[in-house]
Amino acid sequence: MDDPSEAYGPNRQREVYASGMLADQRPEMPVSPDELEEAAMEALSEEARAYVAGSAGGEDTADRNREAFRRWRILPRMLQDVAERDLSVEMCGQEFPVPVLLAPVGVQSIIHEGGELASARAAQSLGVPFVSSSAASATMEDVADELGDATGWFQLYPSADPDVTESFVNRAENAGYEAIVITLDTPTMGWRERDVANAYLPFLDGEGVANYLSDPAFRDSLDAPPEEDEQAALWRFVEQFGDLSMDWETVERVRGATDLPVLLKGTLHPEDAREAVRRDVDGVVVSNHGGRQVDGAISAVEALPDVVRAVGDARSAKDAVDEGHDEFAVLFDSGIRRGADAVKALALGADAVLLGRPYVYGLAIDGENGVREVVRNFLADLDLTLALSGYDSVAELDESVLVERD
Repeated sequence: MDDPSEAYGPNRQREVYASGMLADQRPEMPVSPDELEEAAMEALSEEARAYVAGSAGGEDTADRNREAFRRWRILPRMLQDVAERDLSVEMCGQEFPVPVLLAPVGVQSIIHEGGELASARAAQSLGVPFVSSSAASATMEDVADELGDATGWFQLYPSADPDVTESFVNRAENAGYEAIVITLDTPTMGWRERDVANAYLPFLDGEGVANYLSDPAFRDSLDAPPEEDEQAALWRFVEQFGDLSMDWETVERVRGATDLPVLLKGTLHPEDAREAVRRDVDGVVVSNHGGRQVDGAISAVEALPDVVRAVGDARSAKDAVDEGHDEFAVLFDSGIRRGADAVKALALGADAVLLGRPYVYGLAIDGENGVREVVRNFLADLDLTLALSGYDSVAELDESVLVERD
C-alpha cells in the first residue's frame, strides 16, 4: 500500500461495511482486542501461548497496564473542522506517517512460520515503522531486506560480551536501520510463572537466536561453530544474553559505537529520564516490557506524565541545547490495545506509541495478512478517535484533552 492513509479512518470503515453489506464478508480478523487474543491463543501451542501472552509473577502489572488507561477520560471538542487530519510525527530527525511503530517482539517463529519477516512485510506495505528485535528468528539483515524503504529501528539487548553488543550495533547500522533502541529492563529475564511451569525457554530450542548464531563476535566466542555443535552454542547464548552489570557506561559505549540515534527502552523512573537527557541520548521509551519483567511495578501509562515532565525539566536545566542535538523523543508502550489508548498516551506527552501484542496476535492467526489487518484496524480506530475528539492533528494533543478520574 503506497498511501498509508488508505489504511485508517473512514476509508477503512467504509471498506469493512461495503464488504459486509455487498459481499457478505465480515472482517478477517477479530476486531475486539480480547477476541483477537482469544483467537490467537487457539492458533498457538501451549508453550507459545504462555510465552506470548504471559507476564511476570501474578501478572498484576500486565493487567494494570490496560486498566490504568481508564484513569484518564477524553474530553471531546465539538464544531471543529476535522475533515482533513494529519497523523504524521517527527522524531530523532525522522518523519513518520503515523505516531505508531510496531514494537520489538522476539521469537516470532514460535507464533507463525513467517515470523519477523512476515511482520516486516506487513509494516512495509503500510508504511509503518518496524522495530526489529535482537531476539528475532531471522537475522537483522534479512528483516531489513523485507522492510525495503520503510523505516526500521533495531532493538538491542546489551550482551554480557561487549564485543557482541558492539557487533550488533555495527551490523544494524550497516543494514540500514535508522536508530538503536537499547532495552534496559531485561538484564535477565523476569520470573514468568507460565514459562517456568512449562519449563519452556524457546532459545534452547533454537528459536530467536538468528542474530547471535550469525554474528562474527558471538561465533568467535564458541569452541565449535553452531553448525557443528548447536547445543553448545545455544547454552553460550543463554550465558551471554543480558548483562546484569549493565549501567550508564554501557549506554555510553553504545553511543560511541554508532552515529545513529540511541533511545532507552524501559524507562519508568523520572530520574532515569533526567539522566538520559544529561547523557545526550536521543530519547526514551516509557515501558515496563508489557509487564513481563517486574510484577507489581507501576503501569507504564501512570509513569508517563512524570517522565515527560522530568525530560522537560532536564532539558530546560541545560545551559544550552547542544548544537545538532536539539531533539529528545518520548515514546510509549505497554498496554496499548485501542485507538483511544494511543490518543491518551499522546495527550500525556508521548511522541509516538509502540504496538506489541496485538499485531503478534494477528501474526498467529493469519501471518503477514493478519498483522496487516490488525494494524489497519488500529490505525482506523486511532484516526477516528482523534477526529471525533475534535482534533485534526496529533500535534494538537496535550493534557488539556484529558480529564483525570480516580
